[in-house]
Amino acid sequence: MLLIELLFSFAHQILVCTVILSYRNLMDQYEKVKKIGEGTYGVVYKGRDLMTNETIALKKIRLEQEDEGVPSTTIREISLLKEMQHDNIVRLQNVVHGKKSLYLVFEYLDLDLKKHMESCPELAKNPRIVKMFLYQILQGVAYCHSHRVLHRDLKPQNLLIDRRTNTLKLADFGLARAFGILVRAFTHEVVTLWYRAPEILLGSHHYSTAIDVWSVGCIFSEMMNQRPLFPGDSEIDQLLKIFRILGTPTEETWPGVTSLPDFKSTFPKWPLKDIKTVVPRLVPAGVDLLSVSFEFDLCLKQLVRNVMVLSRIVTTLRRERLVNITFNIRPSYPGVVQRCRTSN
Repeated sequence: MLLIELLFSFAHQILVCTVILSYRNLMDQYEKVKKIGEGTYGVVYKGRDLMTNETIALKKIRLEQEDEGVPSTTIREISLLKEMQHDNIVRLQNVVHGKKSLYLVFEYLDLDLKKHMESCPELAKNPRIVKMFLYQILQGVAYCHSHRVLHRDLKPQNLLIDRRTNTLKLADFGLARAFGILVRAFTHEVVTLWYRAPEILLGSHHYSTAIDVWSVGCIFSEMMNQRPLFPGDSEIDQLLKIFRILGTPTEETWPGVTSLPDFKSTFPKWPLKDIKTVVPRLVPAGVDLLSVSFEFDLCLKQLVRNVMVLSRIVTTLRRERLVNITFNIRPSYPGVVQRCRTSN
């Protein structure tokens, strides 16, 4: 497995180097208009393509702080985005290498779901729009998972919206990882706290597509309530907020939970609440979707979420004539079925 990991990483770095070298002298093609954001690895600018006059987003990655050149998160983001082409995933147009920086050139979208919810508090009262956004999130996530990519940082700020068409796109793949099998040992520190799945909060290093679908459930409930469902201010507070609503997990409701590194037998014992009382605007189909999205049992999550949940919401949307798109999602993987069998 380690050899496969190394070969995969090496292949991605070769791809990135090829992309960078191809556009080494193209920085003259773009101009910065204004700074619009800043993160761990660099700055994001609104810019302009001087050849086409198109407005673009320039993500500047600082290299001077990296002894080994391009940050690993940037390598992942470039290689994954170059491979994925989908209407609900932000488009990487170009890569430009400078002396001390690397520029990623993206299509420009100045609105994200967080800003949209803040500026449009009536969103929750328009179920048609909520369903339209939810469907597009699921489309993007399903595409990622069908290409064996975990986003790992889904949150409203990373969901960009085209004002003209209401098209929603997944963005910021800096934490994304490609996976060779459905369950892999990954780093603990992924996903912004409020949208982080309980298996990560409890210290599990073995997780998969389920963590993205948990995040989607959090985003869905936030659109409906116009506020985060689990707004924790620390990892333990986040867990307790989850348990107060979904009930404290046990070996019966989540086999293996007591063996996770950060599980405590002293956790308060809360019962499961009716999700309809927590997100009161939900129709029955929405209650069903959210309940399965927040299913604790890891095996059930992995076997059910990608197929049942996504197909169910698409069926609902088609019935209401909100979409007319063919939706395909891979079935569960044999490796996960075997793991579930051996763990019971």
